[in-house]
This record gives sequence, structure tokens and C-alpha cells, in this order.
Amino acid sequence: MELYIHIPFCARKCAYCDFLSFANRLDSAEEYKRALFRDVTAHGGIAIGEKPTVETIYIGGGTPSLMREGFYEELMAKVRDAFTVLPGAEISMECNPGTVTKEKLREYKEAGINRLSFGAQSANSSELSVLSRIHDWSEVEASVRMAREEGFDNINLDLMMNLPGQTCEGFCETLRAAVSLAPEHISAYSLIVEPGTAFYERYGSYPELLPSEEEACRTYETAVKMLDEAGYAQYEISNFAKPGHECRHNIGYWKRDEYLGLGLGAASLIGEKRYAVTRDFEAYLSNCVYDSEESLSADEIRNETIILGLRMNEGISLSDYEKRFGTEAAERLAGKFKRFCNLKLAAKEGDRFCLTLRGFLVSNTILADLMD
Repeated sequence: MELYIHIPFCARKCAYCDFLSFANRLDSAEEYKRALFRDVTAHGGIAIGEKPTVETIYIGGGTPSLMREGFYEELMAKVRDAFTVLPGAEISMECNPGTVTKEKLREYKEAGINRLSFGAQSANSSELSVLSRIHDWSEVEASVRMAREEGFDNINLDLMMNLPGQTCEGFCETLRAAVSLAPEHISAYSLIVEPGTAFYERYGSYPELLPSEEEACRTYETAVKMLDEAGYAQYEISNFAKPGHECRHNIGYWKRDEYLGLGLGAASLIGEKRYAVTRDFEAYLSNCVYDSEESLSADEIRNETIILGLRMNEGISLSDYEKRFGTEAAERLAGKFKRFCNLKLAAKEGDRFCLTLRGFLVSNTILADLMD
């Protein structure tokens, strides 16, 4: 099983962000800690056994690195009391450049955290300003350097492409700056303007202010090529890694492994049932309340298997799909795939169907056609 832990505090709400986070509630951190530790001990109130085995842990947010020194030593002790954390488990934590210190990084390392993900986003100061980020590129460089000095050998940099006013050449400059820091993993996400964000107010009705579809495709294709030449293999639409450094936690999501989410707004998949913790901060402090509890239908499970499986370069095993969903469903999927293979948007490699680079560019259209 996988474990996700949500830390909802941030220093400033970024203009593009629709994640569950708060820029003005760090004074509630101690209250939140007590509620979170309550749920770690109780497994969120979900019946999953006395001391379930955990293969990966991911601490996300928000900005987890804002928490005071000593917090993660306490948190990981609580986690190990409540769960059996396997030797060699991947334990990731999101950090914002400029919010880590040598002392904090040393604590993370001693607590067992062995993978850091820095939200770098851009090497261009004007782009960082548009995004409302609180750091500059020199702080990215300093944070990575300090992490190396404290012994971290598995570091990811999050980058964003297709930002307002950004060209393909502009993103390539960010990519070159990121590669020069030699992280083991790079995530390169295309901007999505989400409702409810400051960006939606600025750009939701003005798509002409964003890069054109043609420019966005050129940026993506160029980025994939550049990263490949730099030794980063693409293993998912937006994720690239040096050999052996793929994010095991995220792969578990895409393969629909069971996961337990703890903390405000966290989601879980246990068996074929989904749970979502309340997003109401005050309600969460009082009790772990689930806003939703949903048993997935056979169609929903099949569709999730397709959507998530095709995010990865390895795609979907047709024989595994047949074992799970039957011969008729497998033949129907293979028949639909044949058309996309003929269009060079998909490929069949042995037993597996996967999307090509061109297919990734139009994946939403393909997935809509493949789903039952």
C-alpha cells in the first residue's frame, strides 16, 4: 500500500494553483499537527488492518517544507508506530526553494525522507513573478546544493511549460538550467488554467494570451528530445528520470495500487472504494470527516485503468486487461487501438498498447474514444 500525507500550508497562493492550500493559516500548524497525528494513528478511521505495510510515502501540499523544525521527526515516528514501512521504501517530500535550511534538510534525512521534489517551475524571473512564486532561480540552485551536501541522492525538479508569453526557446532555457543541476528526475507540466484560480480570471476568457496549440506542441516535443539527449527517459506524459529513479509512488497511482490519504482533503483508494476527507479546515480539526465514500462500478474501473495506464510510456498489457475485464472487453479495446496505431498515435509493442509522442499530444481525444 502507498501512503499520502497532506500539509496544506503555503507562504503565498500561486496564481495558477487549485490545490487545497492556505497562505494565511500557518498559525494553526500545531492544531493541524494534532489532527494529522490523530489520523495517522487511526489510519484515517478506515479498516485496513492493525499495522498495514507501506511501500511508498509522499508528503505533499501546500508547502510541506514550511513546517517548523522537528515536525517531520515526530511525524515519521508516528507513521512507523502505525504502519510497517518497508526497508527501502521511497519516502518523498515536496519542498519550495528558499524554504529549506541545512538544519531542516538534516532532519528530513534523519527522519527517513529519501526523495525531495522542489517546485522550481521556471529559471526566468519574470515568469516566476507571473506565477506568484516566492523564490528565484538562485534559491533553486542553493536548495539543491544544500540537499546534496546533506546526502540526498534522489531529487526532482518540477517545471512548468506553456506559460503566458513563453516561447519554446524560453522553456528550453529553463530546461537547460534544470539539467545543469543534475537532478535524478524532472517533471515538466503544461500549464492548465483551472477555474477558481487567479490565472482563470486573467486568462480563462483570453486564450490568445497563452501560447498557441502549435507552439505548445513544439515546446513539448522539443522538451522530450532535449531530456532524452540529457539522459532522462520519459516514463509518463510529464515525467522523466535517470535510470532507476522513476517516482515509485506516482507509478502506484497510475497502476491503481491501493493508497491511503491522510490530512485535509486527502483521497484514498482502498479495494475498489474511494474516500475523500473533508476540505473544511475547522471540521477536519475536530474530526476526520469523509465528504465522500464511493464504490466504483465495473465501467469506472475499466475506464480508470485505460486513462491512468496510458499516461505511462509502457501503456497497457492487453493480456492483463483481458484477465481482469474479460475477452470481449479486451477485443473491443484492441479494435479501437488498431485505428490509432494506423494513425501513428499509438503503437503495439508485444503484448502492450501505448501512446506515441504524437499520441500524448492528443491524448484527451484518444482516451475519450477508448473509454466504454
